[in-house]
Amino acid sequence: MSGTTTAAVGRHRRAAGAGADRWVVLVVLCVSLLLVALDATVLHVAVPAVTEDLRPGAVELLWIVDVYPLVCASLLILFGTLGDRIGRRRVLLLGYGLFGVASALAAFAWSAPMLVLARALLGAGGAMIMPATLSILRQVFPDRRERALAIGVWSAVAAVGAAVGPLLGGFLLEHFWWGSVFLVNIPLMLVSLPVGRMLLPESRGTDGGPWDVTGALLAAGGLFGTVLGVKRLGGGEAAASPLTVLPLLAGVALLFLFVRRQRRHPHPLVELRMFARPAFGTSVGCIVLAMLALVGLELVAAQYLQLVLGLSPLQTGLRLLPLTVAAMAAGLAGARVLRRFGPRRMVCAGFCLTAAAVLTLTAMGGTDDPPLLLAGFVLLGFGLETTLFGAYESMLSEAPAGQAGGAAAIGETSYQLGAGIGIALLGSVMNAAYAPGLRSVPGVPRSAADAAGHSLGEAYEVSGRLGGGAGAALRRAARDSFVHGLHVTLLVSAGLLLLGAVLALRLPWVMQCGEEPGGAEVELPAPREAEPAAGKPRVTA
Repeated sequence: MSGTTTAAVGRHRRAAGAGADRWVVLVVLCVSLLLVALDATVLHVAVPAVTEDLRPGAVELLWIVDVYPLVCASLLILFGTLGDRIGRRRVLLLGYGLFGVASALAAFAWSAPMLVLARALLGAGGAMIMPATLSILRQVFPDRRERALAIGVWSAVAAVGAAVGPLLGGFLLEHFWWGSVFLVNIPLMLVSLPVGRMLLPESRGTDGGPWDVTGALLAAGGLFGTVLGVKRLGGGEAAASPLTVLPLLAGVALLFLFVRRQRRHPHPLVELRMFARPAFGTSVGCIVLAMLALVGLELVAAQYLQLVLGLSPLQTGLRLLPLTVAAMAAGLAGARVLRRFGPRRMVCAGFCLTAAAVLTLTAMGGTDDPPLLLAGFVLLGFGLETTLFGAYESMLSEAPAGQAGGAAAIGETSYQLGAGIGIALLGSVMNAAYAPGLRSVPGVPRSAADAAGHSLGEAYEVSGRLGGGAGAALRRAARDSFVHGLHVTLLVSAGLLLLGAVLALRLPWVMQCGEEPGGAEVELPAPREAEPAAGKPRVTA
């Protein structure tokens, strides 16, 4: 590298991390991500306590659980692109404030509707925080090798947050009331607001055009309807139900209008030409396929551990812990693997490794096999994180710096959509393979068999009411049918993962390293030197 280039690299790094070391900035961003990841799962163990205290109806309880991810997924593009226009740090700090206020409202909610509203506000705060963390990370790490390491740490923290959420929630519920699972956010937000304001550099896209409010609302409405319809399908609702079909149709129609508007708008929120780049479009497709294949599978696995093997929730969490540890290890090692093997081989190998783990787990039966589960979950966690790391890093690096917020929002939206579609698709596969095995159990009435065919938990309830030999026969048949359905679901999941491996062949062979000029502006929090021109100094990144 020439002396001139080296000097330029140094100036760029100082500008990107102005006022603070870029690794300190990474720590601040990871704390932000940890809060959002924790809140996505911490409520799961508190649902029984919330139900006993607030007495929500079935629909209200469903909204209490689902409104957070639903609102968050719907608003990602809106706030991600707003950050590109008005400043990513500004949106992130607003997200901190909203998250703290919503946490207090949720902790002291006096009714189910109040808790639904608070959870919706938490989702809006999460939608401000998630794309802002990735886009600021994209800005303060202009060198791709360092950025790959930073993304590895970022993704490892996300895995920790998702795993620690239920454990933290269980600990708090043993000592305090259910609102304490939300109060833990407030001290961290009170620290994050001043620290983030002091340490994080401001950045925005170079396009000075007006923010397309109509387009942002179309995206939010379209994603809300689509994700709501997909979640209802995943929850077992009939595909022909108006409450499922109408949100889906409305969501798809609004997304179609959004895409059409973006193609014609002089200052689009999302530069759709990014999808024409093989690395970007392929990375987004890989994220969708990875989540589609595995999120529904994770839910089925949790049911298997508790209902078939009879493990307690705590034992189930401990059995799944190796998956999280392996995912953390893959995230931390991802930068080195990416440099050595390149995006194509890394993502393709990640898909293949995950498919191998899924096929290994088809050996699960009606009896506990801890070594098999340990091997399968370790391979699963390492393979999945390797895949997602390579796809996220390629997607973020391929996007122009000025579109970093929109690109990060697209990645997170793809993650959420893939997860929702995966639950719906694999849940349907599981039900189709499970229910037929209960239709001809000797001594079991047809109505009881139909009720037992809804889920394994319901089958256990029906068998308890029947009692005697018929009840015992129904219980055995339900367990055997569930294991059969699990094997079919695993095979379908493996097929989707191998399809992802084929798709990953469109990614670049090698990782193009180095500084990436152009595309965004960074506002320095403090003057560096006297500038010849008036106004606050800016550096083109």
